[in-house]
Amino acid sequence: MKPFNLTLTNELRLTIQPESDAHANGHPVLTYTYSIFYWKLLGIEDTDLTQQNKANNPDYCGTVSYKQPGNLFTYTEDGKRHLSAMELEEVIEKISLYRNTPRMWKL
Repeated sequence: MKPFNLTLTNELRLTIQPESDAHANGHPVLTYTYSIFYWKLLGIEDTDLTQQNKANNPDYCGTVSYKQPGNLFTYTEDGKRHLSAMELEEVIEKISLYRNTPRMWKL
């Protein structure tokens, strides 16, 4: 799964980086961990996010991990920026939609 962009209702633009790109028998495997970055509008390519160390990236907001999809999530605020509770709730809803809609995946 490749990174994807989303815009929250408060106009905050984010890039979501799935933590793995594994395939089983040619079929994509859903990851349970997603890194969150503020979306730069200055020509940054999505692939640049995979090459940067998250701890040193000023746009890194933390990680959302799905323990039980649809029921239990954790947010690790280990970046230089953080999401509010309302922003996090919307991010989880949008990642869940993405996870449940395979035609949205860029393979």
